[in-house]
Amino acid sequence: MKRLAVVLAALVLVAGCGNPLAGGGEGGSNGDIIIGASDVGESLLLAQIYAGALKNAGATNVTVRPPVGSREVVVKALQDKSLSVVPDYSGNLLRYFDKDTQATTPQDVYTQLRQKIPAGFEVLDQAPAEDKDLLVVGKQLADSGVKTFSDLGKRCGELVFGGPGQWSSRWKDKIKTLYGCEFKEIRTTDTGGPVTVAALKSGDVQVADLFSTSSTIAANGFVPLTDDKNMFPAQNIVPLVAKGTLSAQEAAALNRVSAALTTDQLTQLNVEFTEEKRNPLDIAEDFLARNNLKS
Repeated sequence: MKRLAVVLAALVLVAGCGNPLAGGGEGGSNGDIIIGASDVGESLLLAQIYAGALKNAGATNVTVRPPVGSREVVVKALQDKSLSVVPDYSGNLLRYFDKDTQATTPQDVYTQLRQKIPAGFEVLDQAPAEDKDLLVVGKQLADSGVKTFSDLGKRCGELVFGGPGQWSSRWKDKIKTLYGCEFKEIRTTDTGGPVTVAALKSGDVQVADLFSTSSTIAANGFVPLTDDKNMFPAQNIVPLVAKGTLSAQEAAALNRVSAALTTDQLTQLNVEFTEEKRNPLDIAEDFLARNNLKS
């Protein structure tokens, strides 16, 4: 949790005071652009990149708020315009607005998302960059023949799973239907963070849900399993916007960020943040400079 505390401190300095969930339409009604993020480090980095791109495009009224929590909280804040824009993930966002969706590929997910997005919201261009859920195991289990979700399905009854609190509501039934997987035990650790990593390293859990751009996978020798029946949908980075809070020029600036952001670059951003402990503001500035997104 130390790395999150560092970023929170940095964002508090940038954000100044004020409660992004207090309502009152502070994001948009007076021209301010309020950028939010979830409490995942990658989301915080993307928020800083968005802020830098908007400032480089001429916006002088940009504020990054400290993390505001779950998607439910973020959506409410966008509805009352106490937030203007947040970085999000196409597949999970689509599932939030349409729990019965069967879309899995990047284009199908994005097309349906634009169709299902409620009034008052809009999504800008999605990035090539994708950060999706992965199930990972230790090398010993992989060497025993568990390389795919189908392989895992045959062994789930003897294995303990660790992941986010919403795993059971989102994926427990799905993985049983597709792969016949019923874990011996499901433990709530955290959302792809240090608690989950520590539990897998120690052997307290044998299977964990991490994110595909996480630097901790390679750093710890974990083995990602192949989702051979596409249980997890595409998760391309996409800006979610409160309609009417960005000008056409400002939206275009964020679309240029999306066009430049690849999965490899996103993974490197996470390495710089998690492993190299770099300041998120510096990481954002360097990304913008490398991709010719500075004025």
